[in-house]
Amino acid sequence: MRKRIAMICVAALTGTMMMTACGSKEEGGSEKTSDGKTKVRFATWDVADDVDAQQKLVDKFNQEHDDIEVVLEAYGSDFDTKLSAGMGSGDTPDVVYMWNYPAYADGLEPLDEYIDKEGEEYKDNFYSTLWNYNSFDGTTYGIPVGFTTHALFYNKDLFAEAGVEEPTDSWTWSDLQTAAKIIEEKTGQKGFAFQMKPDPYDFEMYLWSNEAAYCDEEGVMSGKIDSKESQEVFQMFQDMEKDGYAIATEKNGTDEFRAGTAAMYIYGSWSINSLDEDEMNYGIAKIPSFDGKTSVSILSSSGLSISKDSKNKEAAWEFVKYWTGEECNKARIGIELPVLNSVVESEGIMDEAKYAPFYEMLEQSDGHTPASFLIEDWSEVSENLSLSFEQIFNPSSYMDVKDVLKEAADAQ
Repeated sequence: MRKRIAMICVAALTGTMMMTACGSKEEGGSEKTSDGKTKVRFATWDVADDVDAQQKLVDKFNQEHDDIEVVLEAYGSDFDTKLSAGMGSGDTPDVVYMWNYPAYADGLEPLDEYIDKEGEEYKDNFYSTLWNYNSFDGTTYGIPVGFTTHALFYNKDLFAEAGVEEPTDSWTWSDLQTAAKIIEEKTGQKGFAFQMKPDPYDFEMYLWSNEAAYCDEEGVMSGKIDSKESQEVFQMFQDMEKDGYAIATEKNGTDEFRAGTAAMYIYGSWSINSLDEDEMNYGIAKIPSFDGKTSVSILSSSGLSISKDSKNKEAAWEFVKYWTGEECNKARIGIELPVLNSVVESEGIMDEAKYAPFYEMLEQSDGHTPASFLIEDWSEVSENLSLSFEQIFNPSSYMDVKDVLKEAADAQ
């Protein structure tokens, strides 16, 4: 990360000069707009309609504050490049969307003191599992904004055609396999789909569910990724594919599910809108468990952070509180799942069958730290794991699970 920032520092300096020309900075103080307001720059990764919706919320904040003006900067697909450049040149926006805390922690403001000043009720209103995903090395760097866990999507029509009862929250992986086999036999469609080269970050949830992990708390993989419990997980997925009732897909499985060629797959809440647009007859249940154990999901969590270099930290915090508060949480329902207990309760989110499983998975997934937060050279390890997945799940290879995982552990 530090090397990457250093390489692009020069490119960011031009941006710094342009920003200085647009506003004035009091010496040693905060940046001001032409009418004397404290200027807060806010960087988002969203695009198109989502940015338009965000701008309306920013405008509302500005109308309600005589002393602060927030300027929205939509970075889109260039988010990481522009953010890294800003950190390298000391020109980071005051407030930024964030998820990759291990990579950016050095450039972010620790927020624990800010949170403590707001009182216990403030912090307790957020789902507790989310704080672990917005922290690094015991320090909180982001306030949760949105999240998704993963859950089991299933095609009700294919289940009915095969005469199989729909999944329940008490399903085990054995139940899924039995149903998938019958569906494949009765309908000719695959019973289950999973990604041949899944994001290693996501796949670790299956290991957690079988009381395994990629690494220990010190980031050491040997004895963990190649453990008996880990091998059982990989072997189960490979066997489902070998037996012909499951398919390992190039992408995440959504395409096969929408096309009706796969009856089940596991994914985040991102696909709900597209499935609804298709008017697909589908249901969602919790991820199946391994016998006698509790299923666990990975979290994809976004937060709002303040730049360590910001000259406007108090004003930035006022905006962070607004953006992560009830009003904005409600306004973004449909874009991302609410993170506040009060909003989930007031909006009846748990009464909606398509949302409830994601919160149930959230509540039972506390206490797990992704390997990406523990392994220092995670980028390299992640690339190696992707190769391991392909060796195990690619039908042209189907390499021995034990051998591949031992090699992955030894490669660290």
